[in-house]
Formats: sequence, C-alpha cells, structure tokens
Amino acid sequence: MKVLIIEDEKFAQEELKRFLERIDDYKIEVLDCLESVEDAVEWFDTNDEPDLAFMDIQLSDGLSFEIFNQKQITCPVIFTTAFENYAIQAFKVNSVDYLLKPIEEKELKVAMDKYSAIKNQFSPQKTPSLNSIQVEKLLNMSMEAVEYKKRFIIKTGDRLRHVSVDDIAYFYSENDYTYLVAKENAKFIIDYKLDELVELLDPNEFFRLSRKFITNIHSIKMVNKYFNSRLEVILDPEPKDQILISRVRVPEFLNWLER
Repeated sequence: MKVLIIEDEKFAQEELKRFLERIDDYKIEVLDCLESVEDAVEWFDTNDEPDLAFMDIQLSDGLSFEIFNQKQITCPVIFTTAFENYAIQAFKVNSVDYLLKPIEEKELKVAMDKYSAIKNQFSPQKTPSLNSIQVEKLLNMSMEAVEYKKRFIIKTGDRLRHVSVDDIAYFYSENDYTYLVAKENAKFIIDYKLDELVELLDPNEFFRLSRKFITNIHSIKMVNKYFNSRLEVILDPEPKDQILISRVRVPEFLNWLER
C-alpha cells in the first residue's frame, strides 16, 4: 500500500510513520511527507495518486481542503486534526475517517481496516457512502449552535479587565507568547495559542493571515499585490512585521473579504 502523509509537524509525521510500520496487516510504503498546501498541490501535479493519503487539516499555509479546490483528487483520505469542527467538511471530500490528535494506534488500525473494506468505492466517479451512524453524527454537529467568544480577560499588573472582540484589532504570536492588540494600539499577553483562537473567533469577522497573525476584518487598512502572486496586508495599528498571504491562500482570503 502506497501512502502519502501531509502533516506540517515533524513529530506528528514520525509518530504516524511509526504507527503505520507496526500495523502488520498491510505492507505500507510511505511515498513522501509534505508540510504545506502548496507542496501537496505540486506533488499531485507530478506524481501518481497514492493508495491512501493522511492529511492534517491545519497546514503551514492554510487548510488541507484547499488542495481539493486546486486538484481533482480521487484517492481516499484519513484526516488527522486536533479540532472537531472540520468533520463535516472532511466528509464532503474523500474522507475514510477523521482522527483526533493525539492519535492512538488502535484507532489508526480501525481506520485502516475501514479503508480496506471500502477502498474499491474510490474512483473519479465514486465517493464512499457514510453509514447511518456517521450521517447522524455529522447532522447533529451541523445543527449545534456555534457560540463564538465575545470577550477576553486580560491582566494589567494586579488588575483584570475584559476586552470585547469588537475592540480587538488583531492577534499575533512571538517568542512563544500570544498577544492581543486592541484598536487603540494597546498590547496584552493572553493565555491562548493562535490555533485555539481560530476555533473561538467568528470566522466572518476574523481571519488567520499567516502562522503569526489573526486579524479582525475592520483592522485591514490596505491590501497590495506582491511578488509571486502573493498579497501584502497592511493592518491598523501597523505591526512591525510584514504580513504576506501565500499564493495558495489568496482565493480563500479574497472570498473571506467578500463574505
């Protein structure tokens, strides 16, 4: 069985390879390990499809779903992620299973057995059907009301205060810290990672521009065309770092701006 791994964390890549090597039922050859949407698109441009692909959802330059927007991919996929709320999107493409990190070896074995049972359903004309339990679970998830975060508690000395999301310009990470920048240009350290914030913030109002920045739409002052089909985003208040949207994420960003 020829397998492709698309995962931007080296540790997760190696752990997944170790688990696959220990599954005796399948002779597995890992063709490659890729870290970004752009690398994956280029790989599918120049290689035959694998028998099975493992895809992390949040990659270094965007969500792995963007790969399907740019390439017609017919091979089955097992998605791996730390977040539950992408399950419905995953089953709209070639998903065999949806594994939450940290992945357990026994869960991986179950997913591989599921792939073996339905692999013949995958072709350019066919996609796998979901069983009744999967359908019910996904429908329940889609019907749940999403409650996005409205306020953040911040510390200023010995005092605590709250900041409404309406007053937040953007978030950024630096030196293992996450900073909240208010519209009046005040900056505060908060106890969240950017990956966590992506799940807590309203996606109509906030967008992850890069690995380091999440912005409020009202803080985008200007967008400029940049070298190699990228975009430069100017924020207000202006950060010290230049912010560039990668070429593969430009369509997603423009769609968000027009939402």
